[in-house]
Amino acid sequence: MKTKITLCIAMLFIALSVNAQTKVGTVDIDYVITKMPQLTTVQERLKNYGAKLDSINNKKIKEYDAKVKVYNEGAKTLTDADKQVKYKEIGDLNKDIAKFRQNGAQMMQIRKEEFMRPLYKKVSEIISVVSKENGYTQVLTISGNEFAYYDVKFDITKLVLTKLGIKE
Repeated sequence: MKTKITLCIAMLFIALSVNAQTKVGTVDIDYVITKMPQLTTVQERLKNYGAKLDSINNKKIKEYDAKVKVYNEGAKTLTDADKQVKYKEIGDLNKDIAKFRQNGAQMMQIRKEEFMRPLYKKVSEIISVVSKENGYTQVLTISGNEFAYYDVKFDITKLVLTKLGIKE
């Protein structure tokens, strides 16, 4: 009986000491990213890349419109075989335009992730430094997770911004 009581007391002390060593914080990474001056460069690069894709798309559309115009103007004089060839060319170009538009959105997303990766890496490194300096054993992100409750006094977002040299 005495052993059971001693064992229970020992387990209680172990549980309390383990609990006392854990310090959980939160951070709003998306908010930190929006405050970083490098974000402007990323947005500008994305804008330029989007303009490049738009330019390519516009060239394809002009080519399509020109082929349709030529087809419509010469439809009366073309043989059936020539009409089929022209019609197939126009159809293929139309499919190419649709595929380019579909892929364009994916290409933009890939490029955005590529451009944003250094910012997220920098924030992650700073979060590690701030966490170690302040004794946090775990830091959870606010955005993307659904918290029923979190105490703002354990939010390290402002500490991360300060460490990055960014004023709110």
